[in-house]
Amino acid sequence: MIQDECCRVGLRKTTLATVLVFVVSQAAFLLSAQQASSGVGQATRQTDETLSVETAGPWSPRVNVNADLAMVYPLDPHFSEDLASWRKHGYKVAMMTAAAWGPFQDYLDGGFDGKYHWGEAQMYQHGKMALHGDMARITPYMSPGDDFGRYLSSLIQHSLDAGADAVYVTEPEYYADTGWSANFKEQWRKHYGEDWRPPDSSPDAQYRASKLKYQLYRQTLTEVCAAVKKYGEDHSHAIPCYIGTHSLINYAHWTIVSPESSLLDVGADGYIAVVWTGTARTPNVYEGRRKERTFETAFLEYAAMENMTRDSGQTLWYLNDPVEDDPKHSWQDYRTNWESTLTASLLNAEVSNFEEMPWPDRVFNDKHPVSSAGPPSRTTKQAARKVQIPEAYATELQTVIGALRDMKQPATRWEHAGTEKAGVLISDTMMFERADPDPSEEDLGSFYGLALPLLKRGIPVTPVQIERASVPAFLDRYKLLLLTYEGQKPPTPKFHEALAKWVHAGGALVVVDDDRDPYNGVREWWNTTPYSCLSPRQHLFEALGLPRDASGVFKIAHGVVVSARLSPAAMTHRTNGGATIRRLAQQAAGAIGWKWTETNSFVLRRGPFLIAAGLDDSVPNATPYVLRGRFIDLFDASLPILSSVSLNEGKRDLLLDLDAMPTGGNPSVIAAACRIREQKASAEKLSFLADGIENTRAVVRVRTQLKPMRVLFGGKVVDRADYDLEQGTLRLRFKNSVQPMPIEIEFAHE
Repeated sequence: MIQDECCRVGLRKTTLATVLVFVVSQAAFLLSAQQASSGVGQATRQTDETLSVETAGPWSPRVNVNADLAMVYPLDPHFSEDLASWRKHGYKVAMMTAAAWGPFQDYLDGGFDGKYHWGEAQMYQHGKMALHGDMARITPYMSPGDDFGRYLSSLIQHSLDAGADAVYVTEPEYYADTGWSANFKEQWRKHYGEDWRPPDSSPDAQYRASKLKYQLYRQTLTEVCAAVKKYGEDHSHAIPCYIGTHSLINYAHWTIVSPESSLLDVGADGYIAVVWTGTARTPNVYEGRRKERTFETAFLEYAAMENMTRDSGQTLWYLNDPVEDDPKHSWQDYRTNWESTLTASLLNAEVSNFEEMPWPDRVFNDKHPVSSAGPPSRTTKQAARKVQIPEAYATELQTVIGALRDMKQPATRWEHAGTEKAGVLISDTMMFERADPDPSEEDLGSFYGLALPLLKRGIPVTPVQIERASVPAFLDRYKLLLLTYEGQKPPTPKFHEALAKWVHAGGALVVVDDDRDPYNGVREWWNTTPYSCLSPRQHLFEALGLPRDASGVFKIAHGVVVSARLSPAAMTHRTNGGATIRRLAQQAAGAIGWKWTETNSFVLRRGPFLIAAGLDDSVPNATPYVLRGRFIDLFDASLPILSSVSLNEGKRDLLLDLDAMPTGGNPSVIAAACRIREQKASAEKLSFLADGIENTRAVVRVRTQLKPMRVLFGGKVVDRADYDLEQGTLRLRFKNSVQPMPIEIEFAHE
């Protein structure tokens, strides 16, 4: 039963069955710190924390990943030693903890404050607890009570005492279909000043229950962030506090309530966009076909997180995962989906910080079949045999991780895409309509019904956060916005003021809504004095100066409104549904003179890097777009140089454009499946240190027009079979070493 609860939504799991021990021996900490400061193998890493890794154990040669920061879960009695082991190898160290679950037995049983807190377990109807499924003891998801924030803060303080430099609190989650616990009933009475009602008794009760769940975790995280800041002040050094969260799109799809956009106000210093194959492969429906669309879903999830945090002054990391929580897939499946999510994240170019992977031990040590099973044969039996990560995939991962470090580029632009500056408006209230008695469409069709018709035609559409629309100039970057109140509602009338101002200034707004959402009738501002609207859409139209039930095309000042009385969710189940939405959007764009363009692929330039994706179910009869030039394929472990790349359906690629790189100058490393340090170059010689993950292969490309006279690995001259010269680059191949290996290349004068 515990496993079933976890797998129901595919939540991140630690794959550990250990008891969380937060209280750490100070003596053990001091010993570990002494070992860290004097140990052999101390390595200097970047201080800007561009790359991070999430783990629950110590450093080891098989997790010697190229990262700046290790975020360590305190999941065993050796937490301080775990921290010290990462610090010894040059990483900054932080503690990470889940906000909603953990082995909180001392709190639940009364050990923390003498109070019994089992009433704070999230509870389904009929007394069933919502359980996290991968712990040794019964581990409920928490319904935060008055003391929970203080308790969570005390656990974090113990980790800071053990030497953590920063705090990461992740996944504040409250299931939409819970709400029967004793604590929740009490919190309802306090918050609303009325008796609790079963959440499934009416749409109004469900909406109010979800709003309260949202508020409870917002309060908890505000208290935690304040406690972390206070600890830093008391110890005379700043300690940053970050929050990890899934996208609004995923939480709504998985029927989970979380504070989402209000996290900007809890006192956090930044956020991790917890997007990975597990979230992105959640099926959705387009033109009547329900299936996994990992690339498209990931693109929208990352874009939603980027939009939510834009111009907030707070840092955002994009998470990628080379595997995923579900262990039943093959290496082929994991690799294909990782390339899709990685490509999607890089196409959202305003973010250049990455959590390169969670749980590196499961990436490099766990075993899975090589490929998905087919009809029984000797070949399929071999493919089904479980093995550790294939050598080529391990090399590719390390190459890409090295490239991620260089993704902050001044020159970023779309080289091939459809109409730009388009968005779909989304609100946190999308999470409030996901459970009985009248949940919104199962596959989140109200959102995907507006977004996928554009994305599938190469239009880089952005989910635009309604809660931030009132921020000055927030909407100014968009020319075309699509909106529905099916499945979501505007939290305040201020949004309509901002949207009307945007339309008047020249924006094109498409409103697709048939007003049949039962949540239009919940007790909210649009039907409460001084307003008396049957739906929030009616109030919007009044703010725009339109009749309440207007339908058609309306020119408003310099902008336009196109209104269609349709259900976006219903459109997803029609073969012509996508075309219907595109026709409305194109009509609106044309009314303001905004050029409409469709493509069957994306190509984005980030300095010398090209990120490319070919789309399926796209422009009919269109030929694949072809890139021509000289490109190093970073998704190929051998780092080949390609003269052309055809963006066929499903193609994903990360390319290094040799023709976009500076010519002349001294030799330099331009791509590497290892970490490169202490690079020194002259016209006659290039030297550097290389280290990587134990038992993996490194491939390195060096930019040079000179022929190598001699190549030395670790002081030994290597055979010419281990290197070759091609198109102004030298390619080296060697076995990765955990200990930094000196590499020297001596060049001949021409």
